[in-house]
Amino acid sequence: MRYEGSCHCGRIAFEVEGELTQAMECNCSHCSRKGFLMWFVPREQVVLKTPESNMAQYTFNKHAIHHHFCPQCGCAPLSFGTGPGGKAMASINVRCLEGVDVSGLKRVQIDGRSF
Repeated sequence: MRYEGSCHCGRIAFEVEGELTQAMECNCSHCSRKGFLMWFVPREQVVLKTPESNMAQYTFNKHAIHHHFCPQCGCAPLSFGTGPGGKAMASINVRCLEGVDVSGLKRVQIDGRSF
């Protein structure tokens, strides 16, 4: 299935292809403060509809994940990084996807504080 996502103001917009059946709820200091519900997909399943230059970036801890956010509205719809096997991955904040009822998603608890 194809989903459309964006930041609040639309300066960052993208499409993602995949089967969304669950979301990860991480307890790290970044995700828990912002209330992220993350869906990890291979990077090639994400197509940016707006220029990458529209995104600001934040990294912390090991600087392995590039958390992208909008410098205009502050919304953080996605991140890019490398998975444990070396594959390019994207982390989609499912709260930023159009038409997704997050209450119906299975939530998987992740102990990100231990990473």
